[in-house]
Amino acid sequence: MRVISKKTLRDFWEKHSNAETGLLLWYQRISDNEFKNFNELRQVFASVDVVGNFIVFNISGNNYRLITYIDYEYQIVFIRAVLTHSQYDKDNWKNDEWFENT
Repeated sequence: MRVISKKTLRDFWEKHSNAETGLLLWYQRISDNEFKNFNELRQVFASVDVVGNFIVFNISGNNYRLITYIDYEYQIVFIRAVLTHSQYDKDNWKNDEWFENT
């Protein structure tokens, strides 16, 4: 799968250095596979969840949340946000216009 964009991951781990290993591992696993659907995705990422139209990954032992939109047909993963667990729990990321219109 192709990830749009790795820069978002890099920007996050520059602020949260202990997220780098987990994000790079996620990037490698997602890039090395061609998932046809959520069930196939879940075979590789056991703790992945669907929230609305988004796929949410737990990163680095559940310390971080990676919010994505996946187009299985075109094999593209769009990164919506990377958040700390506490930022994610506030649910503010769900309230912006992009989330509501997707």
